[in-house]
Amino acid sequence: MPDPGRDRVRVRFAPSPTGHLHVGNARIAVANWLFARRHGGAFVLRLDDTDTTRCRPEYETEIEEDLRWLGLVWDEGPIRQRDRLAVYAAAAERLRNAGRLYPCWESEEELEAKRRQRLKRGLAPIYDRAALAMTEDQKARAFASGRPPHWRFRLTDGETAWDDLVLGRRTVKLPAVSDPVLIRADGTPLYTFASVVDDLELGITHVIRGEDHVTNSGVQRDIMAALGAEPDAIRLAHLPLLVGSEGEPLSKRLGSLSLRALRADGIEPAALAAYLARLGTPDDLAPADLATLAAGFDLGRISRSPARFDPSQLLALNRKVLHAAPFEAMRDRLPAGATEAFWLAVRGNLDLATEARHWWEVVAGSIVPPPLEGEAAFLRAALARLPPEPWDGTTAKTWAAAISAATGRKGRALWRPLRLALTGEDHGPDMASLLPLIGRDRVVSRLTLAAGAAP
Repeated sequence: MPDPGRDRVRVRFAPSPTGHLHVGNARIAVANWLFARRHGGAFVLRLDDTDTTRCRPEYETEIEEDLRWLGLVWDEGPIRQRDRLAVYAAAAERLRNAGRLYPCWESEEELEAKRRQRLKRGLAPIYDRAALAMTEDQKARAFASGRPPHWRFRLTDGETAWDDLVLGRRTVKLPAVSDPVLIRADGTPLYTFASVVDDLELGITHVIRGEDHVTNSGVQRDIMAALGAEPDAIRLAHLPLLVGSEGEPLSKRLGSLSLRALRADGIEPAALAAYLARLGTPDDLAPADLATLAAGFDLGRISRSPARFDPSQLLALNRKVLHAAPFEAMRDRLPAGATEAFWLAVRGNLDLATEARHWWEVVAGSIVPPPLEGEAAFLRAALARLPPEPWDGTTAKTWAAAISAATGRKGRALWRPLRLALTGEDHGPDMASLLPLIGRDRVVSRLTLAAGAAP
């Protein structure tokens, strides 16, 4: 087990394997990884998997695959909380002995009724600590009934405050919060408790997570103190939550923004990592590798306002990444037979890597040109002046000059019908690069077909 007293920065990414990673928790993973690398520290992967009803092994596998896809290699782990139940049980016993953990027998229905009653009376819907008023005899009878209790942590009556590395000074008034349940009736610990025990034992120095955990952080600082630790030994940083491009809550759209979905759509990991790293900062959304991102990463540059996740911005950044990507980096993801010349010709016109397959069909497969009304004579003239092979990057210019001399056409009037006949598209990669890839035989065939179809 690491020495908690060491000075080295240690952070953790601790997802629950209950679903797919989405851009919200991927942003937290990126921030933790970059912070660790920026300060020469360690990035620990921990799986908060004590909820046996919702956690799934397949989600554990997906989390690891998604992190590797982003390039976020962890230094330690994965550490699974389900393997550490004895550690949590020992810590819970310490809290019981200190009088800070107390048994409760209310059902969920009873608790809900209490919450409604408090709201009707204009009170905050927090737990009323009724179990603390039970006599020893009442507790003995409850234990003897065979109905196992859940265990709540008695919060202190004051407040806890810290200097957040993103949000600034933060204070949580503990009397305004329900005493949290730390141990379920089945004896398993909840995240609130297990996370504190793990952070202390693993020597975590900084906890970087979402702003929705601010109140939870106040509670966990109180638990840390009850376990004999100094709460300020772990620095806290809470990143404002992501919202949509119009400021709407992003949570409703997370199905389409899972890393699985973005990966399937053709988003590049380098684009997503750079986007998430700089989202909510004044830094330009420009392509950068992880080492560059880490060197300039500063929690203090993250805005305290919600960050807008705009798919159009991500797509624009993805486009820039693709436009600069070398062939060797893309070879395994291109259609079989695709060459470096092909990649260099088409990459400047791609938003997503998956679009390369369409252009491979254009240069190496079969297409049906659209109807080109009134262009039959022009296409036949172009066909008659087609240069012999071999072709290279100068062929298009030579051919265009010959066509222009014969027809008087220039620029768009000349190239638009040719592009439509040869590629089926109104726009696309430079024809000077495409012509040698398409080859003379396909050009002849397509021009003949287009001229015959043109009225």
